[in-house]
Amino acid sequence: MSATQTKTAFGRISPPRDAWLAKAPPEPIIDPGLPIIDTHHHLWHRAGGATGESWEVPAFRYLLPEFLADCATGHNIVGSVFLQCHSMYRATGPVPMRPVGETEFVAGIAAMSDSGGYGKTRVAAGIVGYADLTAGDWVTPVLEAHIRAGGGRFRGVRHSAGYDADPVIGNSAPDIQPGLYLRPDFRAGMARLSALGLSLDAWGFHPQIPDITDLARAFPGSNIIVGHCGGPLGYGRYTGKKDEVFADWKKSVTELAKCPNVTMKLGGMMMRLAAYDYMGLDAPPSSEQLAAHWRPYVETCVELFGADRCIAESNFPVEKMGIGFAALFNALKRMASGCSADEKATIFAGTARRVYRLDC
Repeated sequence: MSATQTKTAFGRISPPRDAWLAKAPPEPIIDPGLPIIDTHHHLWHRAGGATGESWEVPAFRYLLPEFLADCATGHNIVGSVFLQCHSMYRATGPVPMRPVGETEFVAGIAAMSDSGGYGKTRVAAGIVGYADLTAGDWVTPVLEAHIRAGGGRFRGVRHSAGYDADPVIGNSAPDIQPGLYLRPDFRAGMARLSALGLSLDAWGFHPQIPDITDLARAFPGSNIIVGHCGGPLGYGRYTGKKDEVFADWKKSVTELAKCPNVTMKLGGMMMRLAAYDYMGLDAPPSSEQLAAHWRPYVETCVELFGADRCIAESNFPVEKMGIGFAALFNALKRMASGCSADEKATIFAGTARRVYRLDC
């Protein structure tokens, strides 16, 4: 698929369509008592416009009430991890310190959740923010500021490396260049991150997986968490190359899985895998339909990494462009149906507690 052949502009974020989501086929919640820690969601209130990424995010709000409303749709969401999304950066002060504003903002929401007045879900029990690791040794004061701002919740940094020469894809940042994770200045910052006991959320597209593998081998004592099943692409110059993409992705992720310090997030493929034209559908797909699209990737990750190095993510509100929260987690549970009860408990909560050091 390409953006010109579909109604969906893949790789770009759009607000959820509530009326469309309401047309979803009704389905019972699978294994409703299974505890889940959602390891990847965002919180923002955007007026629209550029966000520091290569696309513009239109105005919409996704804050504590919106996330809790999704959590209340039937699954047992006991906690969550917030992931960096250029939200509420400071408007003034030294540029490297401005992302600390995001941690301050989310820590406030987490404190609201911890009050007990908003239900059982421990929202943002872990916070993953942003610091420019190419600053090398100079990133240390920024990381220390995040730790102070997080109120005991700051767990690490996401510094994205998503790059593709095809302008249709939409890179991680307007000025991103290939090979970010291989650069000496980035690795100097990675050393400072690891020395503080913080994790790296690595995010790129499937051609960047070998770079993540190289990074993991260079820092065997680090904690690296890979987002969105490694970012397989299915639009732009990858349109019509489903089998080729899967083969390339599987070859790379097989090597990545040999690194014991790497954990894989299951999910988050809505707008990059481009498995279906969600903007062109009359109603959202069922969980069974979504599982059919994503199963080759998710099952391969579980097979290669094992339950103790796989974690579940919603990537909301981004995935909400194409499916509701209840159906999304039903789909993830369907894809984990071949696992034992202990393995399911590990994938949906146990591994998250360990790799993000959570107590929820």
